[in-house]
Amino acid sequence: MVTYSQIDALPMPVDLFINLAAGLFILPFFLFSAHAGAVADSMDKATLIRRLKMVELVIMMCAAVAIMTQSVLLMLALLFMTGTQSAYFGPVKYALLPQALKPDELVKGNAWVEMGTFLSILIGTLSAGLLLAVPNGVFFASCIVIALSVLGLISSLRIPSMASKQPRTVSFDPISGLKKTLRISTKQRGIWMAILAISWFWFIGATYLTQFPNFAREHLHADSTVVSLLLALFSIGVASGSWLCEKLSFNQVELGVLPFGILGLTLFTGDLLWAVPSIESFPAQFYNVQEFLAQSMHHRVMIDLFFVGVSGGVFIVPLYAFIQSRSAEGECAQSIAANNIMNALFMVASAVVSILVLSVLGFSIVELFAFMAVGNFIVALIVYRQVPEFTQRFISYLLSHCMYRVSVKGRQHIPTEGAALIVANHVSYVDALIIMGASNRPARFWSKLEVNIGESMNSDTVDRHVAKAQVQGLLLN
Repeated sequence: MVTYSQIDALPMPVDLFINLAAGLFILPFFLFSAHAGAVADSMDKATLIRRLKMVELVIMMCAAVAIMTQSVLLMLALLFMTGTQSAYFGPVKYALLPQALKPDELVKGNAWVEMGTFLSILIGTLSAGLLLAVPNGVFFASCIVIALSVLGLISSLRIPSMASKQPRTVSFDPISGLKKTLRISTKQRGIWMAILAISWFWFIGATYLTQFPNFAREHLHADSTVVSLLLALFSIGVASGSWLCEKLSFNQVELGVLPFGILGLTLFTGDLLWAVPSIESFPAQFYNVQEFLAQSMHHRVMIDLFFVGVSGGVFIVPLYAFIQSRSAEGECAQSIAANNIMNALFMVASAVVSILVLSVLGFSIVELFAFMAVGNFIVALIVYRQVPEFTQRFISYLLSHCMYRVSVKGRQHIPTEGAALIVANHVSYVDALIIMGASNRPARFWSKLEVNIGESMNSDTVDRHVAKAQVQGLLLN
């Protein structure tokens, strides 16, 4: 709106104003995410969502007034309020899923959330540009933000009650709350590595979305309509990857698909270095979207960007489901809050790194994308080295779905909590990995285990006999 509408009197240069707006939107995630996670874990999630949606409606009514009056300072204040509302909504949105869904529905629920999120980002961004280009567009924009908030509030009324299992009073202390939230998320190495991996995806995504305009102008010789096309390809790709991940996971939290997302992010991001056409092929005028699509030399760039999005969807959906399924009871929202804090930090870092690479070191945007491909490979090595279970799950997935085509019957008999012993029918290390793929719970392997027939197998009994053995099995705990 600042760039393309009729706002004539800004209190500062437009570039500074836009960067300030972005900063004011991200700042609440640092200030309030910790408190938001603690609040979401301490009260009924449906009630909290309704209250947040009512707050959103009030903010959007004020925003409509600011848009109609073109009050830019009021817009900045309301943008900060919108970021605050988002900081409180994110943790409860994700923490609600494991409480509302069955374990075999968790990946599907996350897939729908990610598809809805990125398609909404796409539709909102494109429609905003169209609205500001038509007569009375500012008026229509004011009405739409209110209408969308009303729809959100109505939708929240249909959410069933999700009472907290650990109700408590939460005090507001941003600094100590931030430290406590991060400390909770680092208790389990797997959860912390998943948070860092998701944040890395947002680092990549923020870099792409920020550089799309200059990338289109400098390296594709294209106008702003092509920028919208690139944004659409990336967003639809993430939505498609989220849907694909749900199909590949076979209705369980499946970490075995992560390497496919990592490999895709690395290969397709790196391929952009060779997919971009040479400067000699540029015409005198910038390509519009129709002309851009008509040139076959651009198709490889489009395919790369689409599959970067697809790979990202495959990458983040199981990680969100993993955090939700492995978080301790009463701490899921706080883990999501820690994830939001780290996401915001990585997005800020992406801007700093982009400035360093492009302005200080003098590299091109395409070379920046190539650096991200290398960085993605390094991040993957760090995550898989720190959490061996991720590697085991990948091997188990390949064995179960690619080599042996294993079908699982009776998965519902594996208990969702409490100790359990699963024994293979013969001694083979491959059996252990295949059995591991039947459950998304963490497993420990023993090559030897001796038990007395007829003895009650509670957790204490298992611990007593775990050092002795005659058969191979794995223990869920």
